[in-house]
Amino acid sequence: MHNIDIDLVEMTLDVMKYAIHRITATSLELGQPKKEEELRKLVGETITSQGIGGEKAFQLFKDVLVKATVPIDHPRHLAFVSAAPTRASIMFDLVTSASSIHGAYWMEGAGGIFCENEAMKWLVSLTRLPEGAFGVFTSGGTAANLSAMVAARENWRKDPKNIGVRGLIITSIGAHSSIKAMAKVIDADILLVESENRLTGSDLKNTIDSISSDIRKRLFAVVGTGGTTNAGIIDDLQGIARICQKENLWFHVDAAYGGGALAADSVRHLFKGIEMADSITIDPHKWLFSPYDCGAVIYKNPDKAKEAHAQEGSYLDIFKDEGAIGFNPSDYQIQLTRRVRGLPLWFSLAMHGTDKYKKAVEQGIALAQIAGKLIAEASYVELVREPSLSCVLFRRLGWKPKDYYNWTYKNHKSGFALVTPTKWKNGNIKETIARFCFINPDTTKDDISAILKSMK
Repeated sequence: MHNIDIDLVEMTLDVMKYAIHRITATSLELGQPKKEEELRKLVGETITSQGIGGEKAFQLFKDVLVKATVPIDHPRHLAFVSAAPTRASIMFDLVTSASSIHGAYWMEGAGGIFCENEAMKWLVSLTRLPEGAFGVFTSGGTAANLSAMVAARENWRKDPKNIGVRGLIITSIGAHSSIKAMAKVIDADILLVESENRLTGSDLKNTIDSISSDIRKRLFAVVGTGGTTNAGIIDDLQGIARICQKENLWFHVDAAYGGGALAADSVRHLFKGIEMADSITIDPHKWLFSPYDCGAVIYKNPDKAKEAHAQEGSYLDIFKDEGAIGFNPSDYQIQLTRRVRGLPLWFSLAMHGTDKYKKAVEQGIALAQIAGKLIAEASYVELVREPSLSCVLFRRLGWKPKDYYNWTYKNHKSGFALVTPTKWKNGNIKETIARFCFINPDTTKDDISAILKSMK
């Protein structure tokens, strides 16, 4: 199994040919899922005592299995928050895997971690956090948010009276689902603020003033959002930060999706106050064109994160020895074992330069404005709200929820586009509407126009 023979050489060539074809492809097939029973019938049993051979397994993947997936970089994949990794980053993802670098400790992964840190310096510069701020790459926004919450709670528990106390976090109803889910993981309560569109400093102050002193004692963190997943809404980060400073609360900004827009001069002012945060989440695999999976958590004071996350173990002692001294990513987030997932971002940044990144992010914002104008000019659709960042919410006049779902499935099944409905609170009613999220700079005005026309 670990031997090098002619079968392995041929398999390697086949894999490389597939990768080259996929990386250089300019026209992608929009696959769609199949039921497990259907896939089982098509491919049969693949895990057997003797194996089915690399050639057959790879053929099944190419002919059947990959076609039951949706490529996240399809230019008409405008659902959820898609991705559009650069070809350079995809190529270097291959290199990263082939290099077998363990990215937890400097002693084992110094060269790879150095590259990650170069990319991290750029990310930190976008936030304009004070000198000394730094971060690490994670598997995504969920792991980054969890890492930040753990650091916040452990910092709060430095006060002996908070040890063993169930903590409390305040965030808005528009916050990402991972905030609520990760609060459960750390056994903390969440207080959701009902805000009109975004969480403001006034909303936060009023909420804190309204809770009892016993509940207030459990409050240790506030989470603001730097671009909601649903609508691209940015909270009043400066107002929230000021309240957090006054109340001695940890301020975390979840900018997993919207953080990429920090690179865009046209909207950078909307994030005013993010430089006052104690921690920030940004997902390069969303709007900074890295392959899945690549998130990042950044701390204003990394030492506080290290106090919370550094692991102890007799077999790990060597990593703290003077001979192995260096930056250890495992000390700053929840994962010990980790790949150097920031390497593809580093290579792509090194190859293309940051100016091209800025231009690509600006294109997503421009596409949202183009879509907004096309919707405003059409008689059968209307904007729910003005486009924000790269998100556009709109309704098809006269449609009911089932019409949106039927439209989604029809376009997907035909291989034309994947655009999914969402919910928006209209007064006291949650209305089903349509949503675009533009990430891929290869999406065109014609693509947008054709998708809108499919609603007629």
